[in-house]
Amino acid sequence: MSQFAWTPIGEPPPVPIPPPLPAKLDFVGNRKGFFDMIGRGAGLELVTLGFYRFWLVTDIRRHLWSSTVVDGDAAEYTGRGRELLIGFLIALAILVPVYLGYFLISVEAEHLQALASIPLVAAFYVFGQFAIYRARRYRLTRTVWRGVRFWMDGSGWAYALHSSLWVLLAVVTLGLASPWRTAALERYKMQHSWYGDLQGDFVGSGWEFFKRIWWLWLVTPLALFVFPALPFLYAHYKTVEWKWWISGIRFGAVTVESKLPSDALQGLYWKTIGWYVLIGTAFAAVIGGATALVFKLGGVTSAAAGGNALAQNIPLLVVTVIGYMAMALAMGVVTRLYLTRDLWARVLATTVVTNIEAAANVQARGDLATAVGEGIADGLDVAGF
Repeated sequence: MSQFAWTPIGEPPPVPIPPPLPAKLDFVGNRKGFFDMIGRGAGLELVTLGFYRFWLVTDIRRHLWSSTVVDGDAAEYTGRGRELLIGFLIALAILVPVYLGYFLISVEAEHLQALASIPLVAAFYVFGQFAIYRARRYRLTRTVWRGVRFWMDGSGWAYALHSSLWVLLAVVTLGLASPWRTAALERYKMQHSWYGDLQGDFVGSGWEFFKRIWWLWLVTPLALFVFPALPFLYAHYKTVEWKWWISGIRFGAVTVESKLPSDALQGLYWKTIGWYVLIGTAFAAVIGGATALVFKLGGVTSAAAGGNALAQNIPLLVVTVIGYMAMALAMGVVTRLYLTRDLWARVLATTVVTNIEAAANVQARGDLATAVGEGIADGLDVAGF
C-alpha cells in the first residue's frame, strides 16, 4: 500500500520574537581615586576660600559620568570649572543688588522689614526654581553619550510658575499634594529633555508615589521626638523616591527601571551621620583645647574673660574660623563620598535599561546652554547635582 506525505498549504506559524534584553549598566569608578580627588579638592577649597569648588564639582561630574557605562559605552561630561565660575559671578551681579536693597529697607524702616521679607522670600523661591531648571539645562548640554549630546528646551520661567503654584497647593494640603507636585515637575522637565532628536518623557504618577509614602505623614511627627527613627524614615523616603523617579524615565522607546531594595540607602545615611558626629566632636575638642591654651598663656580664666574677650582674641578667632571651615569641608568630603559617589554607584547597580536599540540612530540636535542658571542656583544654595 502506498503512503504519501501531505504538507498543509499555507505559511508556517510565525516564530515568536523574544523580548529585548536589558542593556548592561555598570559603574566602574575607583572609590579610592574619588576619595583622593575630593580630599585634595577640599584642601584647595580651604586655601582658595571656597572658589576651587567650581573645578572640584566639574572633576566630580567627569568622574561619575565617565564611570557610568551603558551598553558598553561610557558617558562624558564636557563642562568646565571656568564656566561655573563665570556663571556664579554673573549671578552675584544679579543677587547682590537685591540683598543690598533689602538690607537698606530694613535699616531705614524696621517696621517694613517684616512686610518686605514676604515678597523677598517669594521672589527668591521663584528665582530659585528658575535657576534649578536652567542649571539642569546646562548639565544636560554638557552630557554626551556615543557622540550625541543631551539637551533641553522649554522655559525656566514657566517651570518656576508651575513649581510656585504646586507649592501653594502643597502648603494648603499640609504636604499631601507633594507627590503630585513632584510628578508634574518631573514630567515637565523630562518632556523638554532630549537625547539628540529622541524626546524624553516621565510616566511616574503622583498617586503611585503617594501610595508608597502615605504612612510617613502619620509617623514623621512621632519620629521627631525619637532620634533613631527620623534618619531611618528619611533614608527610606529617599530610596522610594529614587526608585520611583528612575522607573518613570523614558527616552522614546527606551525604558528605565529601578530594582533598588527598600533598605539600600540606610547604611549610607547612617555612615554619614556617624562621621558628622565624629567630625563635630573633633572640632569641639580642638576649639576647647585652643581656648584653654590661650587662657593659660594669657593668665586669664574663662570665667573672667567672658564672651567679649573671646571675640577680641585674634589668634583664637583665627583658629575658630579656620577650624569651622575645615569642619565644613570635611563634612563635605563625607557627603560627596557616601551620598554622591556611593549612592550613585548603588542606584546604578540596580537599574535596568531596555530597548536601548531605539537610541542607536538618533541625530544630533540642540545648542549649548550657558552656566548662568547654575551660578544663580549656587548663589541661592539650591544647586543640585
